[in-house]
Amino acid sequence: MADAVTEQLNSLFAPPPANELPPDVLGELRSILRLHSISPQELHYKWDSYCFKMGSEETLLNLSTVRAFKTDVQESLEKEIRSKAHLRSTEKRGGHGVTSRNVSNEDFFNMLDGVAPTTPQSGGTHIGEKSTAKRKAAFETPGVKKVIRSPATPLQETSDLPKTPIEPGLSGGQAVSFADRPNAGQIMETLNEQLTKPEPPLAPPPEARIKLTANTDLKKFSYRPMAMHLSEASEILDDRIDEFLALVQSHHSLPDDAFANPATQNTSEIVAVGRIASDSLDAKPNVASLVLESSRRTGAGIRVPLKVEDLSSFQFFPGQIVALKGVNASGAYFSVREVLDLPLLPNAASPPATLDLCAERLRGGPDAMEEDNAQPLNVLIGAGPYSADDNLDFQPLHTLCDKASTTYADVLILTGPFLDVEHPALASGDFDFPAGLTVDADTATLTTVFRGLISAPLRRLAEAVPSITIILLPSVRDAICKHVSWPQEPFPRNELGLPKQARIVSNPITLSLNELIFGISALDVMSELRVEEVLGSRPKTTNILARLPRHLIEQRHFFPLFPSVGRRRLLKPGIEGELATGAVLDTSYLKLGEWLNVRPDVLITPSALPPFAKVVESVLVINPGMSSKRRAPGTFAQMTIHPATVTDEERVEGKMVGHKIYERGRVDICRI
Repeated sequence: MADAVTEQLNSLFAPPPANELPPDVLGELRSILRLHSISPQELHYKWDSYCFKMGSEETLLNLSTVRAFKTDVQESLEKEIRSKAHLRSTEKRGGHGVTSRNVSNEDFFNMLDGVAPTTPQSGGTHIGEKSTAKRKAAFETPGVKKVIRSPATPLQETSDLPKTPIEPGLSGGQAVSFADRPNAGQIMETLNEQLTKPEPPLAPPPEARIKLTANTDLKKFSYRPMAMHLSEASEILDDRIDEFLALVQSHHSLPDDAFANPATQNTSEIVAVGRIASDSLDAKPNVASLVLESSRRTGAGIRVPLKVEDLSSFQFFPGQIVALKGVNASGAYFSVREVLDLPLLPNAASPPATLDLCAERLRGGPDAMEEDNAQPLNVLIGAGPYSADDNLDFQPLHTLCDKASTTYADVLILTGPFLDVEHPALASGDFDFPAGLTVDADTATLTTVFRGLISAPLRRLAEAVPSITIILLPSVRDAICKHVSWPQEPFPRNELGLPKQARIVSNPITLSLNELIFGISALDVMSELRVEEVLGSRPKTTNILARLPRHLIEQRHFFPLFPSVGRRRLLKPGIEGELATGAVLDTSYLKLGEWLNVRPDVLITPSALPPFAKVVESVLVINPGMSSKRRAPGTFAQMTIHPATVTDEERVEGKMVGHKIYERGRVDICRI
């Protein structure tokens, strides 16, 4: 008779319809459990991560793959041990001569600037009630700032942000209840309206119709935050300039002597490649404050003022890598005569056989008839926050899950924040759980809150549509995340109670859904680009919602802005005296936000700007909007992706075929 461990391994790992694992595979799995002293459930989490990294179809559980999985687990453990050993040695070297002092809970000199988490006191059924005197004495936390129950906080008077029309429901007066929201489900905007939007099938497909593969090495995101070294950061910034210099030289066929130091006096016309910066850090950049920063290799890192009066059109922002043609006749400034175009990454493409395989998967697999029509992929996209400031009901999230359930969605993409640190109730720790959710307030943690408010509707969705794939991206505003900087590692799924259909990925992430390349980031880069952008008299692209994504495509980066906008210039959260979280960039690891080989077919970049779907440089750019605003419901996006068409000529030639998602993908921006 099998023991409890064997039964648990069989239930977790045995592929249906089999009920038992082969003896050799079972022996290897039990060996991993003994070596690393982990539970079968934790081993299954590691196997899910390994499958996601390798691609689900190539990771069938057999003797060879389980041995490769065993090696991967061992390598990960060794890397973690080396990292901890290095950390201990660093602490020992830095600990000499340090005198211990009594530390209180106060934030002296406001050094933490409101970023230190506050732990809510527990007791009773209400999270904010007092507990025993002993617990209060041991774990008392600083008092929480007063919560503002008012509309969205206006900008500071000194801010140079452009004025934005206030959304309905954000103006003064009573907030609109979710049940009484107007125009629920209304389609606000449609891209490629000529493409059909088929009716939902009668039943969900028997198995997942997508193959999900991460094109990003998730292990690289598990770095130690808040341990930045100036030397490492400067090298990252320098290398980016030098890399673009090589690209510009190759693209424009320029000789080596065409490039020179723009800060050196020279009457000859030269090409200078560098980073746009501003000599005024506390104010919005303008034409008079623009400077060009060169790399240490080409210009000793010196900044030189720019004169751009001769340009009829330009769009600059701090952090932008540019190639400028001009002269520095006086040695005081660099006069720009032309802005050279930067080469773009190639479009994504696949062999005809891969496209045929993906179309076969949409028809229902190799057993489907040739004459069967391939049902288009149904992808829903939502972005946090998922609850208004006056409650924690997460009704927009429930509505999204209901929509995915009734339409039998293939993919549900959700970006954070899930438990928002800028939510007044979560920030204060003084709130009640929704009715019907039984929680012991004495032992409640943020993990408990996540499991009850976020994981519960996702589990119900997975039960209703077992073939669905749920993709979760963290945010720097997620209270559940210990990794507080961007780029950001996936938050651990242990104890969160998420269904097995859920995949937690990094922020940002580049992944493949069948043949399509998706680039996703939860950071609102477009709002910050809008604040910092400096425009010429006649910009090439007058539509700001098309111009801002083009910056990301040209710069080949999810967040090309540097430095990010100061927290005092961002919209305040609904908590008195607090500042917005901001971008929280870790400069030493900004390379993790770069696009490496090709442009993504779909770029998902949630923003507080109006939601939209546009085609920019053959990239389908989607801003689904926020699922919930401060005092009103938000929006989401629904994609209908038709299968690619491959001609007989393309099959015979065997050349790479472009995905052309902008021709076969329909996007609807809908109200929650």
